[in-house]
Amino acid sequence: MYRTHSNGELRIENVGQEVILAGWVQKTRDKGFMIWVDLRDRYGITQLIFDADRTSKKMVEEAKTLGREFVIQVKGEVIERVSKNKNIPTGEIEILVKELTILNKSLVPPFTIEDETDGGDELRMKYRYLDIRRNPVKNNLIFRSKVAIETRKYLSDQGFIEVETPVLIKSTPEGARDFVVPSRMNEGQFYALPQSPQTFKQLLMVGGLDKYFQIVKCFRDEDLRADRQPEFTQIDCEMAFVEQEDILNTFEGLTRYLLKEINGVEVEKFPRITYEYAMKTYGNDKPDIRFDMKFGELNDITQHKDFSVFNNAELVVGIAVPGGNAYTRKEIDNLIEWIKRPQVGALGMVYVRCNDDGTYKSSVDKFYTEDDLAKWAEKTGAKAGDLICILSGNTDKVRTQLSALRMELATRLGLRKPNEFAPLWVLDFPLLEWDEETNRYHAMHHPFTSPKPEDMHLLDTDPGKVRANAYDMVLNGNEIGGGSIRIHDKKTQARMFDLLGFTPEQAKEQFGFLMNAFEYGAPPHGGLAFGLDRLVAILGGQETIRDFIAFPKNNSGRDVMIDAPSKIDDAQLKELCLKLDL
Repeated sequence: MYRTHSNGELRIENVGQEVILAGWVQKTRDKGFMIWVDLRDRYGITQLIFDADRTSKKMVEEAKTLGREFVIQVKGEVIERVSKNKNIPTGEIEILVKELTILNKSLVPPFTIEDETDGGDELRMKYRYLDIRRNPVKNNLIFRSKVAIETRKYLSDQGFIEVETPVLIKSTPEGARDFVVPSRMNEGQFYALPQSPQTFKQLLMVGGLDKYFQIVKCFRDEDLRADRQPEFTQIDCEMAFVEQEDILNTFEGLTRYLLKEINGVEVEKFPRITYEYAMKTYGNDKPDIRFDMKFGELNDITQHKDFSVFNNAELVVGIAVPGGNAYTRKEIDNLIEWIKRPQVGALGMVYVRCNDDGTYKSSVDKFYTEDDLAKWAEKTGAKAGDLICILSGNTDKVRTQLSALRMELATRLGLRKPNEFAPLWVLDFPLLEWDEETNRYHAMHHPFTSPKPEDMHLLDTDPGKVRANAYDMVLNGNEIGGGSIRIHDKKTQARMFDLLGFTPEQAKEQFGFLMNAFEYGAPPHGGLAFGLDRLVAILGGQETIRDFIAFPKNNSGRDVMIDAPSKIDDAQLKELCLKLDL
């Protein structure tokens, strides 16, 4: 055998035992006649000692040839360390090496394989197999595995059946662009990689499986950000004979279970708010409620006071920054410059200092009295010592801008604590969104989302006002899951396709298989999909999903380690009946 124990296993009670260990050389310390080597594997580090007086000079000379990341095997005796290291579990012992075998030599790594490394993101991604040896990455992947295992446990205990669905499917419009795969055996035809298993999980409900889940890869060819990958993983679930309340209770239960099992946190409340309330109160549909700073709309008490900036605005809205009156003028100017950046796009900001003595000082004192400013404070919930930040302009833009400012301020104030968890449900999304460019409606979620039963009559008279029977799970300002009750009858599905601009022929070509299935006794059904990557990151106290993916793509969608995507040769193109027009 290569080893009798791992490098994180041996303790003081093992002193006197003969053991075999294997792993990577973390570092060496050479005292001439005596050499210490830190030997590392996934489980920890054990210190080795090569001592000329107790073994042989030859053994010491061999040890001097060891470099960082050499793979070695040693045989020796567990002895008590003279100088103990309380920072590692094996710190009371070391191995007096009697035999050394070099299993594989290593080049000098391009960056240090330590918790705090000198390697930049791109370099570490190029050598990801080395980066995985570092504790932060290794522990993230182990953490992800634990979340996946606990998810399977919970769903299995709830009667869910895990079913794999196809990866090579038909291209269907679900919002983002599809990745397509040419078919060699069907000239001129293409598969698509699934953006989600949406239609298949609905067909499983038609098939009578009742409760389905899958931890599944999904693919979307869309513009990337630091927290987005072209391939990602979902905890995909569907249930038959359910209403919205059944699904909310089931996946509230999953979230409670994961928070308790993974983080040791008990969460009592899962607030429920409507999409309309979320947008009006927080400026986005995935609010972080670990802190306050709710929006206060000020139109009725700011306009018609000779201040044209507010008078000409569709919306005037502000937030109270706790303790913000302590900000210097320079710090406030810095905030104003921050919101003027192209990424936010605000033109400026009005502010009000709420002094400790109950007076107010604003950047627009010329136009407003102390009584006016007191009303602003009341609307925003500002108290003595706070700062009121106010933006104005187009409603949608201003809400987005103030939401960005709210999150930035919370970050600066240390209010976004990674060890605090504040989940909530956002309900009653609009079913449809009007697109000015295409001059037609688009599904806010996807074409299979059912309207709220009480809004069904509006499909023919006022479709823009129809609410979706849809819901999102939000955790710490991130959407971690979303789903809906599905349409399960052919007539309503056909009407939905019509509203989305599909002709009957197009609908049949794209989704004929689903429409046909609905004619054979489709049960009422609905589901939800959690984004596993983002869920794991948040449970792990971080927000960048790339740190929890074994082999992630960079911000350009490239795998710099294997250099993909890449060109294929002319013979392959010919075999696939493809020609490039670049």
